Amino acid sequence: MSLLIRGGEIITAEERYVADIYCDNETITRVEPKIDNVQADAVVDASGKYVFPGCIDPHVHVYLPFMGTFAKDTHETASRAALVGGTTTFIEMICPARNDRPLEAFELWLDKAQGKSACDFTFHMGVTRYDAEAERDIKEIVKRGLSSFKIFLAYKGAFGISDEELYAALTLAKKLGVIVTAHCENADLVLELQKKLLSQGKTGPGFHYWSRPPVVEAEGVHHLMTFAELTGAHVYIVHTSCEESLAEAISGKDRGVNLWVETLIQYLLLDRTRAEPNFEGAKNVMSPPLRDKKNQEVMWRALRDGSVATLATDHAPFDFTQKQMGKDDFTKIPNGIPSLEDRVNLYYTRGVKTGKIDIQRFVDTASTQAAKLFGLFPRKGAIKVGSDADLVVYDPDYRGKISAKTHQMNLDYNSFEGFEIQGRPHVVTVRGRVAARDGKFLGEFGRGQFLKREPSHF
Repeated sequence: MSLLIRGGEIITAEERYVADIYCDNETITRVEPKIDNVQADAVVDASGKYVFPGCIDPHVHVYLPFMGTFAKDTHETASRAALVGGTTTFIEMICPARNDRPLEAFELWLDKAQGKSACDFTFHMGVTRYDAEAERDIKEIVKRGLSSFKIFLAYKGAFGISDEELYAALTLAKKLGVIVTAHCENADLVLELQKKLLSQGKTGPGFHYWSRPPVVEAEGVHHLMTFAELTGAHVYIVHTSCEESLAEAISGKDRGVNLWVETLIQYLLLDRTRAEPNFEGAKNVMSPPLRDKKNQEVMWRALRDGSVATLATDHAPFDFTQKQMGKDDFTKIPNGIPSLEDRVNLYYTRGVKTGKIDIQRFVDTASTQAAKLFGLFPRKGAIKVGSDADLVVYDPDYRGKISAKTHQMNLDYNSFEGFEIQGRPHVVTVRGRVAARDGKFLGEFGRGQFLKREPSHF
């Protein structure tokens, strides 16, 4: 199957120019000012539009057992939503319970995705315990194509690991050349604050914020920096939400820690009032929580100057019925919001269109940096001869609104309900085939490939 994209303005992290792109056998084979001497099975007129490398979301949850329930998306609904929104690859978190065998968890998550996803995918392997069996399994999982771990300095008794396990996991990661993604909070402080608030009768969703305030997140980052400095491991802080945490990360980087930082689209656009004052706020309960509005400009600036490397979603879709589990106890509210579908359009609208972020930095933080950090570049995150033909032909003239009534995600609400968007994908391709056009899914479930990756963080 061949594809010709004509006359679009190609935007990459490094370049910006008008050219044609010819794709054959799932890859980009020519990028030239004018390509006339070919026959293509499909032709896309991209004049007046941008052409981005397919966007990559480096932090999503699709299959997710959490707090006694399961996230609502399947790989069919999640990949459909991703593609309509311009994301052609996502990296899913494997989150086994402490008593689960890691290799069995890897095979379970892979089975949930393989033969079902319409977009390409890979995983971060959750290290939720460390013993001899876990170490053997983790080494085998790396051989099978994963080159990143996920650790939790939170959720004590569930996903959280001890300091002894943290040191061992980082030491192994350094030896194997694996990058470690980390949820940074102080699990003991969270637990104590939760108990204190509940004992005072403070049970509503607004009190979730006070159980894990910025200083608790910042302490988790500081803790990780200490262990990363001592082991030499390469670390990546997920869902950084506030100025205090960012300052700890920058301090660690300044003293030589091999560190990269991620933030989320919701931290740029929503503040903690969205989780208050009544139970409707449970829809927007996540960890770390939404912060004070003043943090938004801090994160925009950090994306601009490179202090933050990537923009992700931490997509975790639990419907409002599931959120009712915490009606009388905020600690029982399933954490997370649906955001996989809307990241790219909101980032473009609120970032590029307002001048908060340059369009090339937009591509870098929404696609290229994730590809480079997680062993996918230049196969993904690039528009180069030999790269996969994952492309987003983006229409900057489109105008619309976000609504749960029209989104592709399998959820009964949208945290960005009513937000206006200025621009959306006109055509999205996965390895040379059109998978979405003008808000409609045209892809093929099961065509998405598991992306095996080699360790690169020695």
